[in-house]
Amino acid sequence: MKRENRVEFKVSGRYALFSDPINRVGGEKVSYQVPTYQALKGILESVYWKPTLIWIIDEVRVMNLIKTQSQGIRPVNYSGGNTLSIYTYLTNVEYQVRAHFEWNLHRPNLEQDRDENKHFIIAKRMIQCGGRRDIFLGTRECQGYVEPCSFGAGKGAYDDYGTLSFGLMFHGFDYPDETGRDKLVARLWTAEMKDGYLKFIRPEECTVKRELSAMRPKKFDQTNFSASAEL
Repeated sequence: MKRENRVEFKVSGRYALFSDPINRVGGEKVSYQVPTYQALKGILESVYWKPTLIWIIDEVRVMNLIKTQSQGIRPVNYSGGNTLSIYTYLTNVEYQVRAHFEWNLHRPNLEQDRDENKHFIIAKRMIQCGGRRDIFLGTRECQGYVEPCSFGAGKGAYDDYGTLSFGLMFHGFDYPDETGRDKLVARLWTAEMKDGYLKFIRPEECTVKRELSAMRPKKFDQTNFSASAEL
């Protein structure tokens, strides 16, 4: 890749629920105070995604004060019927995100689609359009909205606030099509925000990992794949 294809955008919403997916199969759900790497990556993949590339989230800036609100929810049980749970959401969230993409070298059969200029232009256009698919802030009931921005512009609620540590947090998943291993692995890291900015470490730099299950990557070929030139 000849250059760092960096994108910057703002994502906002009325509610958000960023939690550890390993522990939220049922029962109570409580949001982290800041978005996870995987949640932001999922937002960007909803904006524009191709199996040819991998989005790397570099940094996020928290623009609004961190506030929570609890609501009583009646989710459907797996065995049928309903139960009562308390979900704790973040409210009135707004984030500035900086990210870039790299080629997925574990898909050599898609090498002909590695046109960084076209992918970068399409990604920028999709950010201006608000994304190709619906945007969710951690969970489906939390609708989000994406628009272009200049990362670092404007006044944030935590400017000159100092350092705020969030302890050990969920970082993201290692999927087999991105690692070359037929395993689904969860990553964790120690998150620390400084003056409203949270710089993410790269996935391969996470030292705390948990293997979840065996998994094989989805195959893409001419029957279910369109190159950037066709778009």
